[in-house]
Amino acid sequence: MTVYTPRRAARVLLVDASDRVLLFEGSDPARPDHRYWFTPGGGLDPGESPAEGAARELAEETGLRLAPAELGAPVWAETVEFPFDGVWYRQEQEFFLFRVPTWAVDTAGFDEVEQVSVHGHRWWSAGELAATTERYYPPDLADRLARALAGGVPC
Repeated sequence: MTVYTPRRAARVLLVDASDRVLLFEGSDPARPDHRYWFTPGGGLDPGESPAEGAARELAEETGLRLAPAELGAPVWAETVEFPFDGVWYRQEQEFFLFRVPTWAVDTAGFDEVEQVSVHGHRWWSAGELAATTERYYPPDLADRLARALAGGVPC
């Protein structure tokens, strides 16, 4: 029987002027060959709201500093189950959409785990996500991103 550690998280669809979303390439320290792409964001600190957590994570992972209110309302929420570094998590997460004209990603704020498990970043269009054979999370990101960019928020 799998025992899950509960976790709350906030993630950000950071979208540039070309309608591309920023994703990081990472791996699981317990499974270094398991590579995947994921959105900025992460676990909430105790007492932190999803918008506060999303703004904090965005600053730490990309250098972009925003007030939580600038993120607006989440565009979707979901619960996911996944392993990371030998622990199984059941994570309730909310996604925010934020647009920038352009952004030079600054990862100087990465914590120790991110420094060893994040291998790079790039900007992806919804079409590139739909066409790639590379793994990314959430697996329906291409469709959700396309809907959000078409004005179908919430997605």
